This record gives sequence, structure tokens and C-alpha cells, in this order.
Amino acid sequence: MQLRSVTKTFGGVAANVDISFDVMQGEILGLIGPNGAGKTSLFNSISGEVSPDKGTIHLEGQQINGTGPLACARAGVARTFQVVRSFDSMTVLENVMVGAFSRTARPREAMRAAQDVLAFAGLDARADAPAHQLTPPEKRRLEIARALATQPRVLLLDEMLTGLTPTEAAGGVALIRAVRDKGITVVMVEHVMEVLLPLVDRAVVLNLGRVLMQGTPAEVVRNPDVIRAYLGDKYAA
Repeated sequence: MQLRSVTKTFGGVAANVDISFDVMQGEILGLIGPNGAGKTSLFNSISGEVSPDKGTIHLEGQQINGTGPLACARAGVARTFQVVRSFDSMTVLENVMVGAFSRTARPREAMRAAQDVLAFAGLDARADAPAHQLTPPEKRRLEIARALATQPRVLLLDEMLTGLTPTEAAGGVALIRAVRDKGITVVMVEHVMEVLLPLVDRAVVLNLGRVLMQGTPAEVVRNPDVIRAYLGDKYAA
């Protein structure tokens, strides 16, 4: 995926300014930065929820910006949300079938696809449970499962590991690595640096809506501008 000069403003406030970077096939890319840096706004542009005011976003050579969320999903972009958005009156299986219906109109095919994804995500034993009965970590897995049911090429994860216990976070990391092993590229926003940095291949750091730097985790934690703007003094040591 290629982003070139992506810019988005809301009421005169610049959420993203001239953002350009590439996402390589099969990598896990971390998108980090302080609150208000423009991370979620950029996710919204990539997934088609909003249209950038300027710039382009291409997925495997196809321009997707400005096409809308349905077209972006069909092109191969799926996302989760920081605030979990499950359909609580539906079962876990039915929730994932919603994603599968983006690829087929046949209920039996959607059910089979959803069952496969639930097994992959470790939720097959909860398939018939109402979504509102899931624990918070299970609800995060349901978000990922529903997104995977759309058969994405790129999966955008918005703070999927935040608020989890160390054991729960370790399970989430294992799932994300398994997603990448299936050939799906992952772009993730995360604030838990101790979990994120060992997981990602590269990181793009945003600050005040602009790209502050991009590089390997080792390069990011040594960059004085990143330490000053986001990571804090413990990384300077």
C-alpha cells in the first residue's frame, strides 16, 4: 500500500498533513504517536470512512481513497475499532457472518467462512453465544474475526491490545502474528510500546498530524525527537 501526501482537515484543524509512506506486503507496521497525532484519522482515510482533502492511497496499484468504505473493503482493506462495535443482540457466529457477507450472498457459504475464521481466532467454542456475553479480550478477538471474514489483504488494528493483562496481550500478539503468517499485511495503532515494538517490523511515528519519522523499532526508540515527543525519558536511558 502506498500513501502519498495524504492531508485531512476538520473545521480548520489539520488531522493529517502531507503523510507519505509505504506498507510492504506481509509486514506488521506500527503506527504510533501521542494522543491527537492523527492516527485514527489516517485509519479512517485508508478504510474509506472519510475522504482525504489531498493526496492518494493505493492498494496494489488501485487507488482506494474517496471510494467509500464498501469499495475499500472489497478492494481488501478491513479494520477494527478502538471502541469495540459488536452486534450484541446477535451471536458470535452471526457477527462474523456479517463480514463474510461482503464476499458472498449465500448464507451457507458465509456460515462456513465464519466458522473457519472463528476457529482460527480461537472463538469457535463461543460461536453460539450472544456477543454481549463475551469477555473484553474475547470481544477484541471477535472484532478481528469479523474483519478477517471479509478476506482482507490489509488489516488495520486500532488499539487491539490496550487494556489487556500481560497474558491476554501475549495471546493477542500470537493471533496478530498468525494473521501475518496467512499473508495478510497488518497496520496497527497501539500505545503499549513494550508490546508493540517487539512485534512490528517497522514503525511510522506521527506527531501533530505529520510523519515525525519511520524506521525499525530500534531506530525509533533511539530517535531524540521521538523520545521527546512521545516515548519519554525512560527510553532515553
